[in-house]
Parts: sequence; structure tokens; C-alpha cells
Amino acid sequence: MTDQPESPREIVVRVTPNASREQVTLDGSRYVIRVTCPPEDGKANKAVTRLLAKALKVPPSRLVLVRGATSRDKLFRVG
Repeated sequence: MTDQPESPREIVVRVTPNASREQVTLDGSRYVIRVTCPPEDGKANKAVTRLLAKALKVPPSRLVLVRGATSRDKLFRVG
């Protein structure tokens, strides 16, 4: 056993904003996340981060949005 931190991994996410309900599903190697928030002022990104963290059982502070801040296709890094 080593004291090295867990290596970061990347998570591919497809987002549907303005959904009727919040939902997280796994489609192959990517997560599909539906959020009720609109995609304005970062509201949807915050909701996606919260739901993804809950699904991965990690604190939201460990998730970093690497790519896709204004896109439906996002890449998160878990650190």
C-alpha cells in the first residue's frame, strides 16, 4: 500500500438542461445527466456537478470541469 493519492480520472458527460426531472444514467462509457435548471449563469453546470458527485460518491469539490462549460458535452476530472 502506498501513500500516493488516487490518480485523477476523466468522466465524459452528456447534459440535458430544462428536463422535467433530474436523472443520472450511464450510457456505455459516458454519463447522461438530466437537470431541471436552465443553461444560464452556470446554474446547469452547478446542478450537473452536484448530481455527478452524488453518483460517484465523492465531494463536489473533487470534480473539475475540464471542457464544455457552454456545451452539452462535458469532460470532468475527478481529483
